[in-house]
Amino acid sequence: MLRQFCFFTAVGAVGTAAHFATLALLVENLGLDPLPASLAGFAAGALVNYLLNRHLTFRSHARHSAALPKFLAVALLGAALNTLLMYLGLHLLQLHYLLAQALAALLVLFWNFTGSRLWAFRQTA
Repeated sequence: MLRQFCFFTAVGAVGTAAHFATLALLVENLGLDPLPASLAGFAAGALVNYLLNRHLTFRSHARHSAALPKFLAVALLGAALNTLLMYLGLHLLQLHYLLAQALAALLVLFWNFTGSRLWAFRQTA
C-alpha cells in the first residue's frame, strides 16, 4: 500500500500541476475569481489523475463505464472539500490563494487516495 500511495502522490503531483496551471491562468490572465478558477483547475487535474492512476497506480482493468463514474464521485466530493478548504483559507485565514490551494490540495490528497483505492479502482475477483 505504501508503494501505491507513493505512485498516487507522484501522479497527484502531475494532476496538481495541471490544477495550479489552470488556476493561475484563469486568475492572472483572465481575471476570474479564485474560487471558480480553483474548481476549473480541480477538473483539469482530475482528468489527468484518472488516466494516470487507472494505468499506473492501480493498474485497473475495470471498464471505464464502471471505474469512471466512481472516480468522478470521489473527485466531486474531493472538489467540494477543496472548495470548502479554499473558502476557509481565503476568507477565514486570509491566506494568499496559492497558499490556500496548496493546503487544500494536501488535505484532499488523503481523501482521494482512500476513495480511489477502496472504491473507484478496487479490483474485484
